[in-house]
Amino acid sequence: MVSQKDILENVYQRAFQYEAKLGSCPQCVLAALKETLDVGNENIFQAAQGLTGGTALSSKGTCGALAGGMIAISSLVGRTYQEFTEGQKKRLVFKYTKLLYDKFIEEYGSPLCCDVQKKLFGRSYVLLNKQDCEAFEKAGAHVDKCTSVAGNAAKWTAEIILNELQTNTL
Repeated sequence: MVSQKDILENVYQRAFQYEAKLGSCPQCVLAALKETLDVGNENIFQAAQGLTGGTALSSKGTCGALAGGMIAISSLVGRTYQEFTEGQKKRLVFKYTKLLYDKFIEEYGSPLCCDVQKKLFGRSYVLLNKQDCEAFEKAGAHVDKCTSVAGNAAKWTAEIILNELQTNTL
């Protein structure tokens, strides 16, 4: 039997390594969760890529790692299309995504990619700008900075799934 601690370390390391090698923070979080907890599917994974780097590499939107975690939770307890078209006001997802959001804010101070970058690097980068992207990489983005953000977001999401969702709703 694999312990929860081992599962959480595994999901952290997978997200960290994917971010180091392949990038796309929301996809790194989702891949780690898919491989460890069987959360998500190909369509969800593919749809998340545009949220990379604070949305479209702009760094102005929500951190992609946080978005990936929220997508994973939403895939489990979010309102379905049928529930939506029937007019249901299902809100359970917010109970769990807020747990992740609060943990992320506690650690990084903001959900915004540019603010997370300022905390980690002392400045933010526009990742579509070639010079900024090169400086971002030289500053260790895919060595120990954004890699750890992806790892943490994946681990915290897995904790919520294991401790909250599986025991309360699934």
